[in-house]
Amino acid sequence: MNNKMTICALRWLLLALLIGLNPALQARVLTDLTVGDDRATAVLSDGVTVSLRFLPYQSVEVVYHQPGQSNLPGLAIAPDHKASTPVLKNTAQGFTLRHGDISVNVNASPFRLAFAYRNERATAEASGYFNTETIRGFRFQLSDDEQLYGGGQRVLGMDRRGHKMPLYNRAHYGYTTESSQMYYSLPAVLSSANYAILFDNTAKGTLDIGKSERDILQFSAVAGRRAYIVTLGGSTREVATNVVSVTGRQPLPSRWMLGNFASRFGYHSEQQTRDVVDAFAREDMPLDAVVLDLYWFGKDVKGHMGNLQWDNDAFPSPQNMIEDFAAQDIKTVLITEPFILTTSNKYEEAQAADALAQNLAGNTKTFDFFFGNTALVDVFSEPGQAWFASQYTRLLDDGVAGFWGDLGEPEVHPEDTQHTWQGRPVMADEIHNAYGHQWAKLVYQTLVDTQPDTRPFILMRSGFLGSQRYAMVPWTGDVSRSWGGLKPQVELALQMSVFGLAYTHSDLGGFAGGDAFDKELYLRWLQLGEFQPVFRPHAQEDIAPEPVFHSENVKNIARNILKRRYAMLPYNYSLMAENAQTGMPLMRPLSFYHDDKTWFAHDDSFYWGPSVLVAPVTEPGVSSWPVDLPPGIWFERSTDRRYEGGQSVTVKADLATTPVFIKNGAIIPKVKAVTNTTRADFSHLDVHVWAADGLKESAFSYYEDDGVTPVNDDADRHYRIDFAVSASDDAVTVTAASHGSYASMPANRTITWHIHGLTDEPEVLSPTSNSGISEANWQPERRILRVSQSLNERTSLRLSQ
Repeated sequence: MNNKMTICALRWLLLALLIGLNPALQARVLTDLTVGDDRATAVLSDGVTVSLRFLPYQSVEVVYHQPGQSNLPGLAIAPDHKASTPVLKNTAQGFTLRHGDISVNVNASPFRLAFAYRNERATAEASGYFNTETIRGFRFQLSDDEQLYGGGQRVLGMDRRGHKMPLYNRAHYGYTTESSQMYYSLPAVLSSANYAILFDNTAKGTLDIGKSERDILQFSAVAGRRAYIVTLGGSTREVATNVVSVTGRQPLPSRWMLGNFASRFGYHSEQQTRDVVDAFAREDMPLDAVVLDLYWFGKDVKGHMGNLQWDNDAFPSPQNMIEDFAAQDIKTVLITEPFILTTSNKYEEAQAADALAQNLAGNTKTFDFFFGNTALVDVFSEPGQAWFASQYTRLLDDGVAGFWGDLGEPEVHPEDTQHTWQGRPVMADEIHNAYGHQWAKLVYQTLVDTQPDTRPFILMRSGFLGSQRYAMVPWTGDVSRSWGGLKPQVELALQMSVFGLAYTHSDLGGFAGGDAFDKELYLRWLQLGEFQPVFRPHAQEDIAPEPVFHSENVKNIARNILKRRYAMLPYNYSLMAENAQTGMPLMRPLSFYHDDKTWFAHDDSFYWGPSVLVAPVTEPGVSSWPVDLPPGIWFERSTDRRYEGGQSVTVKADLATTPVFIKNGAIIPKVKAVTNTTRADFSHLDVHVWAADGLKESAFSYYEDDGVTPVNDDADRHYRIDFAVSASDDAVTVTAASHGSYASMPANRTITWHIHGLTDEPEVLSPTSNSGISEANWQPERRILRVSQSLNERTSLRLSQ
């Protein structure tokens, strides 16, 4: 520090000494502040030191170090980020640390940190860090009017302010319209004041968002890391994408993940599994994957968990079955659990490999739960990771395409269970919320090492901040098969998506209970599924979750839903690519596009990508449905009827229709619907453009690759089309500029423009010389112009307005 800063530090040190002499004054005071290459370090009057790292994506990591006590490793931040050196300046109250658009005000006495974006204060510690023998955490100020997302999976409403919630991943079987504790908690908030705070602590704890004290956000935990990350930005959307980027973006999944999954609890035999796959083919219903629940390793629910090998009585030739499915481009996904029952045929092997968590005497910890007497794989220890990874490697040799990790909270995790992490013993409650994260990391690394040319698929229901960087695909657990179970699914997916878990989805149709098949409920859930990141009907087997086993009417409606989804592959896959590149989720809250705080807490509808507004029907017995339209011009998908936004409208919603609206300026590329994603023909795109009056310009980036090869930033193996539409007083112009390539891409391409929103039949004006128009027609009943062109590096079309 320079002399002036040294004088300031001495002044605060003198004040600290005076406070130490007066027991009535016990607030921490800054005694020293230094700046190194990658962090600033503050020393406080009670011996606590604080390190601040300025990270990419408008983020600052703050770690408090308690004298004589170590911190566990941080898990929230992606490990490859490099910190920047901030500029230090003194102020009347202390110091300011600044890098780029973000600054941290360090108040010296009492010591407090405040965070600003472009000189506008966003959030600040209240009394800040606290640490006692039984609890530790942080307190932050809340302003009167801010609303907050946070806490992860809960059914509490989108604005979580006024709620106090446990931070302990725990199953909630059969939940409906209210739940304060579920499978995947997140120790984080994202505020309408354009900041997020992520508490990098994996222990059992509590998140109090203004419940006990309206103006205080308090995070507390029984143990664990004393650290948080503040992320800033200029909007809710920017803060959310910064959060995803700093915690680690999701690797681009395989394109087949957008297809239909056959799944239930569960398929009891190889023959039954084959029959289900055959049924989809017979019914001309799309299918891309089949998921096997726990019967693949045992005949009964109880007593077999942990076998981790095929029951050859029920599945006599599993490798042949998987190979036959692969010949039809259908992937096989297997369930696994981290519990190794003492009755399983792998228990002694796992125990001998030192793969199991221990009790306080240093022996294998065993306990009873629903499935039997069990031990738990220690996914934190090196022996546990090595043994568990070997089980997955063996199954990959059978041709398995991906894994489903169930019960990974863990569902039962006694507090006296002892794990080993980085060579030191750690108790269950200290790392409980990290178990699913570490498990996903283990499976991800095994898949990457074993199949480096294939993108991993990992379905899990529990994890931590940043688990998405290990390809985790979460679902919302064992939801009630009821209207109450359907209603909160938008809230649950959006709350997870804004913190990076963009592939959060539900068991379509509901999982738990249900006395009889409810046709209306089932179809409404499938309608939501058309716009979920993963389309996976799944339920207890007493009522078939697969649409192929229901009436002709149900099959017809379900088939249409699936074919619409498959036709949207170009748009949907582009959303997946955008998520991998920027952190933008597929399902988006309305607050991402509309600043009015009315929309921040809205959970009746959501954006699917940038252009589609989905308002799922969540009540029985209705033939129409109210929709709150945001500002702008909107077109109802089923009719192309135009609506002015900023109002509530009621639209038709018969059993075959769900309210879906398209934004003016939308550009949505489609293909002909197929029965498997591998059969999609990307050589011809149907590009739908909405170009009503009031439009100035809009754009959409279409992404395409082989759908399988892992994306490497150093290799340019994809194809992109930058679509744009612009309008003037007398003309509408659409353009397509293409670039890039990959080995198996089509040699020639055509596009058919579908221009919606026109008032009268337009005239095609001065097309480019290489426009290659082969067809043009006007559909007066829907007011759509249809024009086909060959696609070149730059293709455009100009229409009279």
